[in-house]
Amino acid sequence: MNKTDLVDAPYLRTDLPDFRPGDTVKVHVRVVEAGRERIQVFQGVVIRRQGGGLQETFTVRKISFGVGVERTFPLHSPSIGKLEVVSRGHVRRAKLYYLRERRGKKARIRERRLGEDELAAIAAAEAERAAAGSAGADGATDDEGAAEATADEGAAETSETPDVETPEASVEASAEDGAAEPASDAPEVDAVQAEPTEAEVQG
Repeated sequence: MNKTDLVDAPYLRTDLPDFRPGDTVKVHVRVVEAGRERIQVFQGVVIRRQGGGLQETFTVRKISFGVGVERTFPLHSPSIGKLEVVSRGHVRRAKLYYLRERRGKKARIRERRLGEDELAAIAAAEAERAAAGSAGADGATDDEGAAEATADEGAAETSETPDVETPEASVEASAEDGAAEPASDAPEVDAVQAEPTEAEVQG
């Protein structure tokens, strides 16, 4: 085990099916053109798997209009949207370079018949991948729900806080009271001035 394996472990993909050279696969590749993303399907026979860990690659070969076309994909690349196994071939080599020299029926690969144990193992692996995907989606949903609940609680606490009289409001209220008091005293002064003095009465 290399020291870099611990760093590469989080980036390894676990949602891809098990396949080997001789299998016919469909590779759904993400292609970005002019700022838009589309899916391009490349179907062919796997002629090689090499490398290991994050650097593992596989090569797919197909015949397009009578011309052989090969593409090499990084196995753990995010550019691969999905990988489907169409059929499984029976071969006795790990590198199928001899297919480059074959034409027509000679280039065909005999299909491999799976036993009950292999079918059960494949079904179990697919179930595990589906469970892992659903668990990841549920975890994301739970995180969003927790964030929304926290936001709601914060809003409720803000709405339930009692109204506290601010100093500015108390100052304004006292100023209004002070302005109202002289207005109430003004009529009394007028009444005192309206009463006749003793000199006026004697005169």
